Amino acid sequence: MSATAQRPTLPTVLIAGGIILTLAMGIRHGFGFWQLPMVQANGWTRGTFAFALAVQNLMWGLTQPFAGMIADRYGAMRVLVAGALLYAAGLALMSVSSSGWTFTLTAGVLIGVALSGTTYSILYGVIGRVATEAERSAALGVAAAAGSFGQFIMVPVEQGLIGHLGWQESLWLLSIVALAMAPLAWQLRERGGAVVHAGPHQSVGAAIREAFAHGSFRWLMAGYFVCGFQVVFIGVHLPAYLKDHGMAPELSVWSLALIGLFNIFGTYTAGRLGARWPKRLLLSGIYFSRAVIIALFLLAPLSNWSVYAFSAAIGFLWLSTVPLTNGVIATIFGVRYLGMLSGFVFFSHQVGSFFGVWAGGYLYDRLGNYNLVWLIAIALGVFAGLANLPIRERAIERAQAAPA
Repeated sequence: MSATAQRPTLPTVLIAGGIILTLAMGIRHGFGFWQLPMVQANGWTRGTFAFALAVQNLMWGLTQPFAGMIADRYGAMRVLVAGALLYAAGLALMSVSSSGWTFTLTAGVLIGVALSGTTYSILYGVIGRVATEAERSAALGVAAAAGSFGQFIMVPVEQGLIGHLGWQESLWLLSIVALAMAPLAWQLRERGGAVVHAGPHQSVGAAIREAFAHGSFRWLMAGYFVCGFQVVFIGVHLPAYLKDHGMAPELSVWSLALIGLFNIFGTYTAGRLGARWPKRLLLSGIYFSRAVIIALFLLAPLSNWSVYAFSAAIGFLWLSTVPLTNGVIATIFGVRYLGMLSGFVFFSHQVGSFFGVWAGGYLYDRLGNYNLVWLIAIALGVFAGLANLPIRERAIERAQAAPA
């Protein structure tokens, strides 16, 4: 059977994969709304809650390369189904976690592993195998936009569920919703068993050594660390930051929803522009712009309109790094191990996420405010903008095919 016959069509991947990303990313983006009710109900500090979500991001990153490796070898369907089941279990068990360590195990470890099997790197591997080189950047942007749509649609839904059902009951309901990802994964089965790749054979070990020896790969990892730090700190701690300043609770809902809405346009636009302009320059521009936007947000008087403006601007840049970063990986190394290599770069993103969410809670408990973390986010944005400039966007030259 030919490689083409074994793969789903690109429209099928984008529709089914888009719904999966909508659910997986949408549910996860609303976790910040559980911070205050769970802290109050269980007598925790914000640091306890933040540490569990920091572990979630770290586990997501730690297991992502292995999830990508399995999906590259055997197809994405098995990984997606396993991820959906773990996601549902983690949400259900989150609702009955009464201590810091059980909450870390459920919200941190279980959901972290589940996210590695239901999000971008897995689906991007399928897209890389299905899309042509001319289609790839735009297709990656469409998939990233689906995850952004999930944030836009699910964030107000989750806040509404907490308000009407309570924080525990809303987690039970979301657990049932997460199970819907399993049947959708069937549409992404790469029929015929193992995934077939065109081109010369290269072993997993050779692909890993080749990538980590490449300077551009290391710069991508450095930039993605910053991306993770910024977006997860803002996503988890922005609702509490606004409440600390006396803003209405509804403002937090709309701010996160606006981030998701504008991220739809930002990720799609980044994918389209990445097909025409150098991706490294676009990435640098995104990171520099984030630093400026955060600085302006802190300098401006805090009001509803300043929050709306910040949310729209940062939302446009929120995950626009995702299609560009994965596009650079595919350009340099090809698509054979795209899921795995994207997973390694994403691990760096999640290390940054760990420090972003943990530092937010830790420094707040020590200093009583988030000011220092905001300043760190600005400085890291400047660093990431500089780090992406040396990247070379051209296919790696291999003297000969690596032995099996």
